[in-house]
Amino acid sequence: MRIAFDAKRAYQNNTGLGNYSRSLISSLTALYPQHDYYLMAPKQTEMYRDAHTNMHTVIPSGIFKLLSSLWRSNFVTRDLKKLNIDVYHGLSNEIPAGVQNTDIKSVVSIHDLIFERYPKQYKAVDNAIYRKKFSNACKHADKVIAISEQTKQDIIQYYNTPADKIAVCYQSCNTIFEQQVSNAEKQRIRQKYKLPETYFLYVGSVIERKNLLTICKALKELKAELNIPLVVIGNGGDYMQQVKAYIAANGLAGDVIFLSEQEATQQDVDFKSAKDFPAIYQSALTMIYPSIYEGFGIPILEAMWSGTPVITSNISCMPETGGDAVYYIDPFSTDDMIKAMRDVSADETLRNELRTKGLIQAQKFTPAKCAAAVMQVYESL
Repeated sequence: MRIAFDAKRAYQNNTGLGNYSRSLISSLTALYPQHDYYLMAPKQTEMYRDAHTNMHTVIPSGIFKLLSSLWRSNFVTRDLKKLNIDVYHGLSNEIPAGVQNTDIKSVVSIHDLIFERYPKQYKAVDNAIYRKKFSNACKHADKVIAISEQTKQDIIQYYNTPADKIAVCYQSCNTIFEQQVSNAEKQRIRQKYKLPETYFLYVGSVIERKNLLTICKALKELKAELNIPLVVIGNGGDYMQQVKAYIAANGLAGDVIFLSEQEATQQDVDFKSAKDFPAIYQSALTMIYPSIYEGFGIPILEAMWSGTPVITSNISCMPETGGDAVYYIDPFSTDDMIKAMRDVSADETLRNELRTKGLIQAQKFTPAKCAAAVMQVYESL
């Protein structure tokens, strides 16, 4: 087969959608070398390099060098036809206009419909754009890939997409989290970022849906008992200021470390690329992820690969990702959070059990398994 991808994120996004794109493309090219893979990219960057001979990067030519967004959303279809592409895969929630009117089979990956469930957390114009792109892709693609059962049910609910048109293909995370870091490296990272010897860890954008404030409220109640600080990796806007206001008003300024804002991380390449994250995860007492809604919950998987105990929500897709390997809470309950933080910090046996189960659960989401599920979709067309 000749398989083409929307590779914009692979070359231009160093986080979520970019990681998904790079991991899937690299796994497919390595594990299924009998096929040819074409990366349709508005521009090529140093962010993604892969030496496989069956991988070909295609960028716009002529006037479309200046109109790359228009090329990607519309006129890329002409190049797909010239290349005799068999399958086109939109890796990030959209497919180009008109591809459904060709002989090319199309697949789209839908990562979440958060904007449909929580529209007030987005600008109205963004909601309108997302809805048009996502619904159009679900309507016209030959097959829709949902990255979790939660996302599949949302696609059915919001866009009336037939269930048999949707395949659930879980995603993996960066393989750097699979490597155990030496004690010397952990100590180096602690010194580099001035991390405490013992800490709770939160990873994710500091937005209302991800619920950092509930951790801070529990931290306040536990301060006299545990006195364990929280390290936060992530940035935010208005909600982050709300969290900071609570921290200041409740004497927690020294107990919550916003690592992403520190001078040591601002221009640090190894922090920006997440190269140092495995050591940060593996040095944490536990990773806390009390999100109210996710498409998959990558930090849960990163923590499980790292051998780090996880406290997370008992709703949305979190039970899909965590299985029986994490400590579940009601994310709306501060009391639940307090109990979880107390239990995990006090019970080494519990932490060891969560580590062991987490490593087993993580095996369900290897890059090879994720690629195999996607290849099965291609072969079904």
